[in-house]
Amino acid sequence: MKTPKSAVILLFLIALSSCGSIKSTLRNVDNTAKKPAIKDNQFVITEYSNDAKYGYNQDYPINLGFDNEKIAPKNVAYFFNALTDKNGNSLKYEKIESCCPFPSKRTKIGAGTLDIYEITIEKNKKVKLYLNIYEKGKVMCPNGFALKKQATVN
Repeated sequence: MKTPKSAVILLFLIALSSCGSIKSTLRNVDNTAKKPAIKDNQFVITEYSNDAKYGYNQDYPINLGFDNEKIAPKNVAYFFNALTDKNGNSLKYEKIESCCPFPSKRTKIGAGTLDIYEITIEKNKKVKLYLNIYEKGKVMCPNGFALKKQATVN
């Protein structure tokens, strides 16, 4: 049986208020970051991250919060569509949970959570990445992945 959305939001608000004041531990938010261009149903990503924590640590998520929550699933797809495994194979990804509440001025309730995605790479190897659909940041290719060949944006 599905839980009504309003009940989930109510439980989330109760959990936040029971924690007292929550502080953001996010270390890579950049409100001046620009949304990557979109070409062929994927983000045009040109940089690889030099930080091993980028995407793999809840304090260094991949920040895709360039639009409202309704657009977020498209941005997640654009991000994963731009990546391959190290051998050039397309990725299989699945959202497995949400975690790590943080204060945010970009949501109606004043807080956001990170989404954890499980990605299958190199046949059956699985890794987890933290994505943030609320805050902005420079979008790069995380360690262990490669960028798809992309046509130049005109």
